[in-house]
Amino acid sequence: MNIFEYFKKKGIDTIDSSFYTKIAAWDSWYRSNVRNFHQYRVYHGASNYERCQRKSLSMAKKLCEDISDLLLNERVKITVKDETTAAFVESVLNAANFTVQGNEYQERKAACGTVAYVPYLTNMEIDDQGRVVNAEVKLDYVVAKNIFPTAWENSRITEVIFVFEKTYKRKKYAQFQHHKLEPRKDETTGESLGFQYVIENSVVLCTSGAGRELTPEEWNQIPHFEGLAARVETGSDQPQFVIDKLNIANNVDEDDSNPMGISLFANSVDVLAKLDLEYDSYANEFSLGRKRIFVSPEMLTNVDGAPVFDPHDSVFYQLPEDYFKDTKEAMHEVNPTLRIQEHEQAINNDLNLLSFKCGFGTQYYRFERGSVVTATQVISENSDMYRTIRKHEIILGDALTDLIRCIIRLGQTANVPGLVLETDITIDFDDSIIEDKQTERQEDRQDVAMGAMSLQEYRAKWYGETEEVAEQKLPDQSGGILM
Repeated sequence: MNIFEYFKKKGIDTIDSSFYTKIAAWDSWYRSNVRNFHQYRVYHGASNYERCQRKSLSMAKKLCEDISDLLLNERVKITVKDETTAAFVESVLNAANFTVQGNEYQERKAACGTVAYVPYLTNMEIDDQGRVVNAEVKLDYVVAKNIFPTAWENSRITEVIFVFEKTYKRKKYAQFQHHKLEPRKDETTGESLGFQYVIENSVVLCTSGAGRELTPEEWNQIPHFEGLAARVETGSDQPQFVIDKLNIANNVDEDDSNPMGISLFANSVDVLAKLDLEYDSYANEFSLGRKRIFVSPEMLTNVDGAPVFDPHDSVFYQLPEDYFKDTKEAMHEVNPTLRIQEHEQAINNDLNLLSFKCGFGTQYYRFERGSVVTATQVISENSDMYRTIRKHEIILGDALTDLIRCIIRLGQTANVPGLVLETDITIDFDDSIIEDKQTERQEDRQDVAMGAMSLQEYRAKWYGETEEVAEQKLPDQSGGILM
């Protein structure tokens, strides 16, 4: 199925298909499986070719793993001030396995530039007036290749189509979920009530061309889409989706208004290619440069015809008879010189260039003893990495906050009691690689001892609590101060 033919048939405008070709290319580098690069042919003469698989350092994958670990890991604390609301949000995120999936989709975001989080209601109970009585809040994750913006402003996507691919009885289906803003009017008076988000669903059987669109009756016969509504009016002018992307300007599309993000290594593909060429050559150096012993035919067998050497030992190579007639040798040993240092120096030079271009600074990666080693030292606040992390945290912090607000709104729609939409939300990112946490904590303890910091402030900072919760959990101060 060609998604863009389907969009054309439906009269839907989105980003040019050429941009999704770039997304596919980034994904192939992320998987170290680039067509016509990692698979290639070697010509041996006389019309003989050998198919080869180029060895890879997989640095695109490594870059994405490292930036995701720096941005969203187990040390990141999300604090919701209202306790009832916090418990509800935590239950939804836990059910969506966000601790694991959140980090994984940061990695996928770095690989292809954009991801989306789409909360939704399921298992709904509806009353006679069509109002939701009860429901569960779930969370979907979407990768860049399945995100198609249809409206945007100042790089913020306001309307979008998400594609969810499913397989049932060996047939492939695509669910198109279109989030768009529409005018809202009072059904009685016709008075304008502003705008609301509407979610329109359609299901297409993936055949050639634009595919075949199913009717609601047809898709309800498929378990994956059973109960899927063709149209949902949210009643809210706030989107029921969150777009998350890297804080890097999109320079790969001629359309500067393109709201999609780009890969962390979008402008470093040439360096990735050079690294894999060097690493493949480095690996081949040991194969091509192994010791060889050239022997004359009479040296291969004893007088009784039994082989002298192991026939499976690749170090021995039989030469034609009388080859050594001039030198009078029985065998000749060859020990090629391995260019280990030259290869390692070339790889390290390009690792420095790659890490610098991707915002990690120089010396972040080193190639030692055949593998890549990552620097683990504490970095300073004026370093390239510090600025890179802080820059990406701007968008990620807003995305996490928007996701939590969206979950709370859906919880209120599902009539979950006690939820507070405007409660304070704090995202405390992990700065352990930027700051020496142990030193900082010891300094704060000294401030508490001097009276320059209260125990309430100390607990709020180091235990991820609000000041109100911290005050309730303070120990009996008659027993002394915290050290």
